[in-house]
Amino acid sequence: MFRKAALPTVSNGSYLQGQANGKLSSMDSGQPAREGKVVLKKKVTLLRGISIIIGTIIGAGIFISPKGILKNTGSVGMSLTVWTVCGILSLFGALCYAELGTCIKKSGGHYTYILEAFGPLPAFVRVWVELLIIRPAATAVISLAFGRYILEPFFMQCEIPELAIKLITAVGITLVMVLNSTSVSWSARIQMFLTFCKLVAILIIIVPGVIQLIKGETQHFKNAFAGNDASVMGLPLAFYSGMYAYSGWFYLNFVTEEVENPEKNIPLAICISMIIVTVGYVLTNVAYFTTISAGELLLSKAVAVTFAERLMGDFSLAVPVFVALSCFGSMNGGIFAVSRMFFVASREGHLPEILSMIHVRKHTPLPAVIVLHPLTMIMLFTGDLYSLLNFLSFARWLFIGLVVAGLIYLRYKRPDMPRPFKVPLFIPALFSFTCLFMVALSLYSDPVNTGIGFAITLTGIPAYYLFIVWDNKPKWFRKLLGKVTITLQILLEVIPAEEDQKS
Repeated sequence: MFRKAALPTVSNGSYLQGQANGKLSSMDSGQPAREGKVVLKKKVTLLRGISIIIGTIIGAGIFISPKGILKNTGSVGMSLTVWTVCGILSLFGALCYAELGTCIKKSGGHYTYILEAFGPLPAFVRVWVELLIIRPAATAVISLAFGRYILEPFFMQCEIPELAIKLITAVGITLVMVLNSTSVSWSARIQMFLTFCKLVAILIIIVPGVIQLIKGETQHFKNAFAGNDASVMGLPLAFYSGMYAYSGWFYLNFVTEEVENPEKNIPLAICISMIIVTVGYVLTNVAYFTTISAGELLLSKAVAVTFAERLMGDFSLAVPVFVALSCFGSMNGGIFAVSRMFFVASREGHLPEILSMIHVRKHTPLPAVIVLHPLTMIMLFTGDLYSLLNFLSFARWLFIGLVVAGLIYLRYKRPDMPRPFKVPLFIPALFSFTCLFMVALSLYSDPVNTGIGFAITLTGIPAYYLFIVWDNKPKWFRKLLGKVTITLQILLEVIPAEEDQKS
């Protein structure tokens, strides 16, 4: 079921074709797939790429994270500064991924770039921790926000039962996974519609906020930096909350092989998306403080709803619906993208073979999508929202920092690699240093959650030698796994992508 790890097989940033030399073939052959071929087709246009990025970034973060940022920074001015700095840092990271996406034309995102730069062991650890921690936790966090906001209009006068939130959340998670298992085209179309809803929700907050500023409602900005001083303990967690709200700029790189004209569309989609999101986020936070004081914001469980109730009256009932749709879009975009990481990792031999198979009629990576369902449900019913946020941030930013450091390493390791889009060297240097510095501080400021994350990350090393390097597994074990794979193929109606069957 697990296959022996393949060595990096990219020449000048793309798969070598054919298997005669023992190397894996690419799904990015440059030839259009015939209609009857069982492959993941190039259906991600520039507009769909923008919708994937914006639609995944704008989720619960802008509606939940203001509380975490303000609590850890201690003042309105410092919280707005953190929002701005996090936007700039996210733009720097996105530009680095734009370079990687145009010179390494493979899906898989973080996993693929670590494999290319540092080899199979750290790449396996990355996909291992993604499967066990990062993706289930991230999906649980955004899904819990979806559950809370979708029920908000029905519980305006009382507390929403936690069990009701989790049950609705479980339904939402299941619906997203069914959608992504059924049709790539419909997933993309719904993502575009949900992205539109997200931008409408942001504008519903920004426009009244601007009107308040014009009216002179600036009392909450006086002595903006007065209050509790930001501490060494709190500041990294404030940045974690902010970076979480911006996270999602890297998801287009997970589906590179499905992007039309990736050399042009990946950088363009990333730049357009980050400008829209950064401006929108900063203006949204300014709008909040035109109506809500710092103390009131910290007491609010749903900041966007509290804001709308103050200014819009009965129309505020529409805000939770828009926010819930926004969260649903982030769930959809995240699962759409990350399933491709598992698909590629399986293709490289780092995950069970079944995960690199495609449905014979729907042409979706069905096993790679549904593998997340049970783990996400476990996270959903056992985790706390803010603990999960800090828990997943440690592992996520550790490996993103490593990826961007790998970009610098590849500049020296492969100086002749074609780079249609190239960023100044100080950008990856600053971004990778910032990520790794935040991770180091997090171990000091929140040792329990980050310590657990670090310990589980380290379990990837023995797992690599057990599942990948060790060839002499018992015959009965290999036979059992083979039967399980065949049984799952029959039940799920999936087969390997056609390129993988070339001789």
